[in-house]
Amino acid sequence: MGVAGSGKTTVAALLAGRLGASFAEGDDFHSPANVAKMAAGHPLEDDDRWPWLTGIRDWFATELAAGRSAVVPCSALRRSYRDLLETAGDVRFVHLTGSYDLLRERIQGRAGHFMKPEMLDSQLAALEPLGDDEPGFAVDITPRPDQIVEEALRLLRGPR
Repeated sequence: MGVAGSGKTTVAALLAGRLGASFAEGDDFHSPANVAKMAAGHPLEDDDRWPWLTGIRDWFATELAAGRSAVVPCSALRRSYRDLLETAGDVRFVHLTGSYDLLRERIQGRAGHFMKPEMLDSQLAALEPLGDDEPGFAVDITPRPDQIVEEALRLLRGPR
């Protein structure tokens, strides 16, 4: 989980590979209307997000019910969004965190992505960091992706 530019897709794909887990791109669960809205530079509202999050939750539930581990990059900015995702089963969150300047630089360096740099501010304003009682942990995005994955694996294997 994390805001745009945090490396969610890169880290999640690497993590899924290391875990031998199923992988789905969270952005693929967005409706065409959501993608068009974000591409036009407009942040999503909760009414836009709930169907998207429900689709991700349902995918997780299917994978977990089949006995498979699963990884999906998803912003999951608010506690209420994560609460919904947790209804899929044994879900753990890896919150990718970084400085504003690094996040903005990464977003500006992406070509062909619907997320606009101006939307970072709205995502940071909406972000509710993981609570102490939530299943997950934060990982700094400054290191290389393989180092981030190593840290995530270390924390995933630790006490819950």
